[in-house]
Amino acid sequence: MGPVLINGIPAHVLFVHFVVVVVPLTALVLMLCAALPSVMRRFGLALPILALVALASVPLTTHAGEWLERHVDSSALVRRHTELGDELLPWTIGLFLMSVLVWWSYRRTAGQAPDGEGSSRTAAPVRITAVALFLVIAVGACVQVYRIGDSGAKAAWHDGYSASGHPDRG
Repeated sequence: MGPVLINGIPAHVLFVHFVVVVVPLTALVLMLCAALPSVMRRFGLALPILALVALASVPLTTHAGEWLERHVDSSALVRRHTELGDELLPWTIGLFLMSVLVWWSYRRTAGQAPDGEGSSRTAAPVRITAVALFLVIAVGACVQVYRIGDSGAKAAWHDGYSASGHPDRG
């Protein structure tokens, strides 16, 4: 599905940095575009493209992570990290679908003039509900990225350092 080693380094260790940046960035841009049409006007097609990149990066990273899991000592921390990692894909699918919906909705309404005061009153509750849904998905994706990263750091560093420092290195 993708590379598992890059210059002799497990690819997961490199790919994860991309996911940690692009998923929350996509969530932030989605929220800004959903709430502020002026931001959506500037982003345009870049919003769903960014969300697609975020979506594609998750299976690539988890594939490399599954390979790495088979090449490290098994522990409860590693298993927990793997389980959490598998839960990110539905959140990024949600980000992608919501990004396409925001982009499509903006494109559909960009050329239309408001019909009058009645239509904006009807649209306001729908818009508020949609932004609330987008917020749930965006925050959920960011929280999941944090949980995965925290569990991965614990798995990688749980006994790999000394809080007091090495005696020979001052």
